[in-house]
Formats: sequence, C-alpha cells, structure tokens
Amino acid sequence: MTLRTTSRCIALALTAVTTGSLHAQISLQSAVNLALKNSPKVRAAQADLDKARAARGEAKDAYVPQISTQTGYGQYTGAPLNVPVIFRIDAQSLVFSFSQRDYIRSAQQGVEAAEHALKSTEIEIAEDTTNTYLGLDSALQRQAVLQQESGFADKLVTITGERITAGVDAKVELPKSRRTATQIRLQALQVADEIAGDREHLAQLTGLPATALATIPASVPVFDTPHTDNGNTVVADSEGIRAAYATAEAKRYIAFGDSRYLLRPQISLGANYSRVDASLSSYASYYPRFGGTPDAPNSNNSLGVGVQISIPLLDLAHRSKARQSAAEAARAFAVADQQRGVFREGRAKLQNSTAELALRSQLARDDQEIAHDQLEALQVQLDAAASTGATPANPKDQLNAQLQERQKYLDVLNADLQLQQTQVNLLRQTEGLGSWILGGPQGSAVVAPTVVTPSVPVAAPSTLPEAPPAGAPTH
Repeated sequence: MTLRTTSRCIALALTAVTTGSLHAQISLQSAVNLALKNSPKVRAAQADLDKARAARGEAKDAYVPQISTQTGYGQYTGAPLNVPVIFRIDAQSLVFSFSQRDYIRSAQQGVEAAEHALKSTEIEIAEDTTNTYLGLDSALQRQAVLQQESGFADKLVTITGERITAGVDAKVELPKSRRTATQIRLQALQVADEIAGDREHLAQLTGLPATALATIPASVPVFDTPHTDNGNTVVADSEGIRAAYATAEAKRYIAFGDSRYLLRPQISLGANYSRVDASLSSYASYYPRFGGTPDAPNSNNSLGVGVQISIPLLDLAHRSKARQSAAEAARAFAVADQQRGVFREGRAKLQNSTAELALRSQLARDDQEIAHDQLEALQVQLDAAASTGATPANPKDQLNAQLQERQKYLDVLNADLQLQQTQVNLLRQTEGLGSWILGGPQGSAVVAPTVVTPSVPVAAPSTLPEAPPAGAPTH
C-alpha cells in the first residue's frame, strides 16, 4: 500500500487533532497524514512528476501538426522580391522517425522515475514523522517515570538527613543521596529538552503548533513477531532504487535514439494556405501573367500539401552527441547498481541490528522484572515487620529499591525506542511502512521482542507504571 493511499485512508478514517484543556493530542496516523500534506519535499517531488509528464506529452506531440499563421499588408514599388501574401497558414508535423520513438520511451521512463521518486519522498516523510512521534511518545513516558524517581529521591534525602541527625547514618550518606537526586534532575532536564525538540520537529512536519503537543500511545500499531528467513527471499528494491534504474533507462533510450539518427529517413508532413493580393505592389507589372486573362483569371488563393523525406548522411556533431548520451546512460546504470548494492547491504545490517536490539530490549525487561520482584519481596518484609512489631527495616532500602526499579524501567523504555525506530527503518525498506501505520500486515523481516509482564504490581508510595503486557506496543 502506498503512502499516498495511506494518507487518503487516514484522512477519511481519523480525526487530525483532539484539543484538550492542557495539551493537544494527535494520533500517529493523523501526524503522518498531515506531514504528507504539509511537506515541501512532497510538493517538490509532485512538481517534478508534473514536469516529467509534460515532457512525455512534448515528445508525443511531435506527431501532432504545429499550426501557425502570419499576416501583413503594405505598399512597395520596384522589383518584387516575394509573392505579395497578406496572410498565410502553415502546418507541419513529424510522420516517422526512428529516433523519436526512443525519445518517447525515454520520456515514459522519466515519468516512472518521477513517480518512484515521489513515493520515496512520501515514505521518507512518513518515516521521519513516525520516528519523531515514537521519540516524543517515549520521552513523555520517561518524563513521568523521572517525576516519580524525583519524588523518591527527595524523600530519600529527607530520610537520610533525619537519620544523620539521629546519629544512625554517617554524614557521607547525605551527599550520596543528594547526588542521586541531582542525577535524576539532570536526566529530567535532558528528557525535557528532548521533548521540546521532538515537539518542534513534529510541529514543523505537521504544520501544527508545537506548544504542549502530545501523543496518543494507543495509536501506535503493534509490531509483528519475526519470521524466519531461509535466505531464499527475493530482496525487492526500494522506490529510490527503482527511480535510479528508471532514470538510467531513460538515458539509455535517449542514447539509442541519438545513435539511430544518421543514415535513417525522417518523414514529415507540411501544408500551407496563402492569400495573395498584388493590388498595392508592382508584382503584376513584372509578372503580367499573374492575373490570368479576363476569361480565365488566376485565383489569389494558394494551397499546398506535401511530404518531405530527409536522410542525414554526415553529422559529426550528432554522432558525438550519441557517444555522449551512451556514456551518460552507462554511468547512470553504474550508479544505480552501486545504490542497489549499498541498499541491500544496509538492509542486511539493519535486519541483524533489529535482532540484536530485540535481545537488548528483552534483557532490559528481565532486569526490570528482577528489580520489580526484589521490590515486592522488600515490601512483604516491611509489611510483616509492621504487623508483628519486629524491628522495622531500613526505610532507605525501600526507596533505593523503588529508584532501582524505576531506573530499570527507564532502560526498558530506551531499549524499546531504539528497537521501534530500527523496526520503522526496516519497514521502510521492506515496503511495509504504509500498511503498518494503518495497523495492517507488514514486512516479514521485522523483529519484535518477547515481552515479560510482571505478575504483581509494584507497591510504592505512588502508583507506578508497569511494563506493557505481551504483544502491546512499547513506547
């Protein structure tokens, strides 16, 4: 499914922007739709396509007669240099040429190249919008987690100060706690800068105001599970590669047409109608039989139709041009082959990178689950101590466990973002990005992580977001 079709479907099916009291939310599908409509790159590519279509029409119109008219009237004396024509109508057209057919084929290839280039530009804009949207969505979630961490860190500083005053902890524990709180604030500041940058870039893409622009996590489709590739899958070219080969084919047809110019007939058709008036000139004096006789006067109308056949015998300049065109075509094919090689090599590396990132994401989830279980066990100990009246555990242990669990969850969000953006890049190269944005089937080379869900919610002073359920999109 092309991105243009995707844009039309989204425009009919989804609302572009939902404005709330504090922020403006926009879905992924609507963001892509607006970006495709707002992008100057897409408009420029569309203009190139219109130009290519006009060039194809120009090549075909060589067989359509060119009609022109001339008129003029004046008095002169002396020897007439031309027939006194007061107006004339001329028509000329090409009837047959060995080269023109190749020029038309070249123009058709130019149209196909422009169409592929337009699709490639649309996919590029959709990819940029999707990655920016995913980045903003992840940053907003990380900001919420850091706010929770900041609350835990501030409470840890307060408890540490109280324990130092009571003589329980050493003074060195206070700067350690403050350092933890400062690190969290630094992370929060960096995430805030990331949110501001993503909002500004998304606003530039969609044409919406950047102020308080927010995402809708549920609008992000789920990535499919990976499929095994036995190495026999045919690697399809991208739209950019197809555009490069279509451009090379256009140059090849031009070179072929230039080489078929010499020693081959060219047939053209010509027609002319002229109206002659010798009343204001001395033409009748020099050519007394022009007017005919009173019994058989000559007509002042002249009409002619004829076919002209020309065979170029020697044209060294045109022969040199044919060699130049052949060299340009050969270079265009070489460049296209090079681009295809780089593209396939890059896609293979991207597939391997996706599998690696999927494992890294799984490791981050395992670490987060371990921290989650440790926090749960500590909470059970605290509850047991409170119910039995035993000596309570160190309250700093609970806060440190909560901070560690939240930090592990941040690692999960960062790993998921890297994996998602890599999957989006791979979807672009496997021509599945448009279908994925609409929530449909996607490319078979996409790799998704296996998600492990904590079985028990985290017990903490405030409600903490957990890892998403298996199969759900991670942000």
